[in-house]
Amino acid sequence: MASPGEETDHDFSSTNAEASFTNPTQASQLAKGDFILIKNHPCKIISKSTSKPGKHGHAKINFEALCLFTAKKYTDLHPAHATVEAPIVVRREYLLLDIEGGYLSLWDQAAGGALKDDVRVPKTDESGTRMAEMGELLGRLWGKEGEKDIMVTVLSAMGMEVVDGVKEVERG
Repeated sequence: MASPGEETDHDFSSTNAEASFTNPTQASQLAKGDFILIKNHPCKIISKSTSKPGKHGHAKINFEALCLFTAKKYTDLHPAHATVEAPIVVRREYLLLDIEGGYLSLWDQAAGGALKDDVRVPKTDESGTRMAEMGELLGRLWGKEGEKDIMVTVLSAMGMEVVDGVKEVERG
């Protein structure tokens, strides 16, 4: 330990990589539509129920949520006062330029026209899932010849990305 007035060297070069992907949040502050980390999966809360406090305990919150990347349903139970991890989720919109080799070629106007070509085409074989819907819509719109551009919304969380929305817009 350094004495007062003595300088010390601190090494801040390494940190826990996962820490930068999440924020600590009180369980009672989360609501339907918010994001929560359940079993290391970034999930969107689809329902939240709170039990009354028992004779010797605290109120508990039961979360039901869907994984952003697999659409698998997860449940988790926490005391209302507990701190849980909420993933940092970024939503960005890109212009679709091409589809090649199972990947989308996207143009990011907000980043000065940077190209992005590492987002996978959503799988259409997972019937009934949001990803399948996005993949089918993307296939239909890409196959059309027309005067409209295709905008793709991409969610990023925990170092992964997934297509979350597809829409046609007028060229302009």
